[in-house]
Amino acid sequence: MAYQNIAATLSPQDIQEIKAALQTVQKKMPFLITLSTEERRKLVKMGGKSLAFVNNSVTAAQSNREILPATFEVEELVRDYQLAAALSELLTSMQQLTEQVDDTLMAVGSEAMTSSLTVYDYVKTASKKTPGLKTVAEQLGERFKAIGRGKSAQTPVS
Repeated sequence: MAYQNIAATLSPQDIQEIKAALQTVQKKMPFLITLSTEERRKLVKMGGKSLAFVNNSVTAAQSNREILPATFEVEELVRDYQLAAALSELLTSMQQLTEQVDDTLMAVGSEAMTSSLTVYDYVKTASKKTPGLKTVAEQLGERFKAIGRGKSAQTPVS
């Protein structure tokens, strides 16, 4: 679907319900962890292409237990594989949702900034002749004080 102006709202109740749904998702996965940068660096990575390799390894381990050390836990490998496959599927769905939220935020933020720049231009112009608008123009102009002289108000830095 092509992007068009976004005309939507989220009520406080909607926001609370969405947050509650996200909390429910987190509660369903109490085993989730947070890795440090160092921990992430040290781990053997399993990308999307490796899932088939692990699946085949599970089949090989289940079919040939006698070649594996007695201490090797085939059931743990099976559980790890099943959880990895499930999390991979969930991650794909969550990434799609995150991308949509991010794209929508970017688009609606752009709409708001573009409209606000128009308001700022009109307030600046009107403040020269309309009493009381000089303070408003200065307040709106605070946003651009950190921008160097070489940049235009139409390309603000966030």
